Amino acid sequence: MENYTLLNGVSIPVIGFGTWQTPGDKTGTEAVLTALQAGYRHIDTAQGYRNEQAVGEAVKKSGIPREEVFITSKLDNPMHGYDNTISSFEKTLEKLGTDYVDLFLIHWPNPLEYRSSWQKTNAETWKAFEELYEAGKIRAIGISNFRQHHIDELMKSAKIPPMVNQIRLCPGETQSELVEYCKNRGMLLEAYSPLGTGKIFSVEQMKALAQKYNRSVAQICIRWSLQNGWLPLPKSVSAERIKENLDVFDFELTKEDVLMISGLTGCVGLSMDPDKTNW
Repeated sequence: MENYTLLNGVSIPVIGFGTWQTPGDKTGTEAVLTALQAGYRHIDTAQGYRNEQAVGEAVKKSGIPREEVFITSKLDNPMHGYDNTISSFEKTLEKLGTDYVDLFLIHWPNPLEYRSSWQKTNAETWKAFEELYEAGKIRAIGISNFRQHHIDELMKSAKIPPMVNQIRLCPGETQSELVEYCKNRGMLLEAYSPLGTGKIFSVEQMKALAQKYNRSVAQICIRWSLQNGWLPLPKSVSAERIKENLDVFDFELTKEDVLMISGLTGCVGLSMDPDKTNW
């Protein structure tokens, strides 16, 4: 597995195994275990996914040394603020069965219950993130679903800049201005829902590209994401597809095809506005 290098020098595998909507039971544990056995070394979970314990059990069952598995989790929306962040993070460690996480993200910039005070709450949350990072309990800290104005506000009080922004990036959804803004500040872009939550499989142009390259539509999407310099987080509970989604390092899309995929605007829908979403 190839790696990207974050702002602080930490290495992160270029493809992660996503677990959004993956059950927090035996099915979830088996899916993550299958991914680890297939060669994934980066697992992405979240407090809000309710499957951290299943992820931790899979890592333990795999027999792979903890330091060889990159684990990401995210702060749940009700847990913003300094004290909530500290207490919920300790629960994350307990559920994962580890004494540190490799990457921890603020999952949402403007949760509904903090909408009238999100600027202040994010500053308090980030202060807790920085302390946990400096204590060695988190190897890298970042954000998710943050737009430019959220980042600008956070940086008014932050001592340590975010190293990652995890946002929705998939064919026809490139968020180019935000991506450029983040790249200029040294942030790595992680691409969640890189397959458009399954909608991409019905897009005719993607089917044609799959035939052209003799690859699956999913492999085309993941390769496209990598060639844009992003870190895709494909998700599946099918053993065959889990393995297939990692088999993307022996071919390359032409520049023309990369641009064509980017130009399929709205083919799988566009991102929610985090300032207006009731979450």
